[in-house]
Amino acid sequence: MLLTEMPPPPGAAELAELRAGARAARHRACIALVASLALLAAAQVLADRSAREHAPTLAAVSLAIFAAALPALGVTQWVWGLRARRVRRREHELYAAARSGRARPLTRLAVAAGWAVTLLLGGSLPQLLRRAGLETAATVLTWAVEASVMIGLAAGVSFLLWWARESTGMPARAPRPGGSPGDPWDPGPGARPRTGAALWTGATLAVAALVGARAHLWEPATGWVYALLTAALVCGVVTDE
Repeated sequence: MLLTEMPPPPGAAELAELRAGARAARHRACIALVASLALLAAAQVLADRSAREHAPTLAAVSLAIFAAALPALGVTQWVWGLRARRVRRREHELYAAARSGRARPLTRLAVAAGWAVTLLLGGSLPQLLRRAGLETAATVLTWAVEASVMIGLAAGVSFLLWWARESTGMPARAPRPGGSPGDPWDPGPGARPRTGAALWTGATLAVAALVGARAHLWEPATGWVYALLTAALVCGVVTDE
């Protein structure tokens, strides 16, 4: 009898379901991060170079994207973390070890960098609104940005301290190098197509290009801005996650 035809051991089916839920939550969190950065950077680039009659509309769109991005990032990443902790807890119960988390510190740094860039783009909104003639909105947003600077700095320092502590403690918490074994009923990422990594790389490069254009590191044509935005969204959504 093949191993995959045997009934799963106790807990294997539940763990496979938990892992699938964690992968789906991670996918949604990554899509939210890519979409927030790409949409916000593209809208600001277009507003920055638009004609005077269109500038207020695009500036208002940028503000709306930023206001929607913050709760979307917070909720999706909270759900991702919650489901990932459930998986690790169940793996410890079944195998006395979790799967190898060697990439986890880099993933956390990437997510933190995404938050930092999002907040930096939000910090440039008052100037954009003021240039578009929305002086009242710019003044209110300036107060909010100034009030959040210290909160952001404190959160950044706290994250770095927590990240350093967690990263240095990971080897001590791993009883065996390979972590928990995979199940034939849950093949894991190694058994799925590897095209997702290439697509996420494409999305990251497109987002980096848009953010670079917003920072005036290069000046792409308007058609390139739309093309990069489309590429970032398509690569983020169309993956094998």
